[in-house]
Parts: sequence; structure tokens; C-alpha cells
Amino acid sequence: MSVAVAAGVAPAVALFRSLGDDTRLRIVARLAAGEARVVDLTAELGLAQSTVSKHLACLRDCGLVDYRVQGRQSFYALTRPELMDLLAAAEGLLAATGTTVALRPAPVVPGVPA
Repeated sequence: MSVAVAAGVAPAVALFRSLGDDTRLRIVARLAAGEARVVDLTAELGLAQSTVSKHLACLRDCGLVDYRVQGRQSFYALTRPELMDLLAAAEGLLAATGTTVALRPAPVVPGVPA
């Protein structure tokens, strides 16, 4: 691989590295269902605040997550809807190789209990 090609894939490496951590994938899956505060993520995922904050910072650095401030609270959300397409493709690829993995939240169907 030439140096130019290697340098050209650096953004892809950063993207896949950011998604290559189970905690970050869990955060992404949760945020796919809607925005959340750090305190929500810590409670729902059973993680320490410092852990959630560190992983959110990584996802923000890759441009996948951002936040909005409301009063004294910050609400985190996914910034790129294309990420759901990538996760769907990954689910399909994993299923084709014999491993079924749910990377996205199940769709909400009105009138059907979750």
C-alpha cells in the first residue's frame, strides 16, 4: 500500500476504530433511539459517568455525536443518520457470516408494546 493510499484511509480508520468498542456501540445504539443526557446513559448502560463522557468525546471527535445545551443540561444525539445505514450493513454482513447481531434499536411500532 502506498503512503498516499495509507494516508487517504486515515479517516476511515478513525471511524471504524470509534465503532470498534462495545461501549461506544452501546452508546450509539441508545442514541439511535433518541437524544440522552450523560446521566441517562450512565443509568441505562450501567456505566460510570467518566466512562460515558470519555466515549462521547471520542464519538464527538469523529463527528458522529454532538450535543445541545438546555439550561444546565446537555442532550447528546447522533449527527449522521447515515450511521444507521452503516450499522444495518454491518448487521447484514455479520448475519451472512453466521453471526446475528443487533446493532440498531428495534423500530417502534405504534400500538405494539416494546
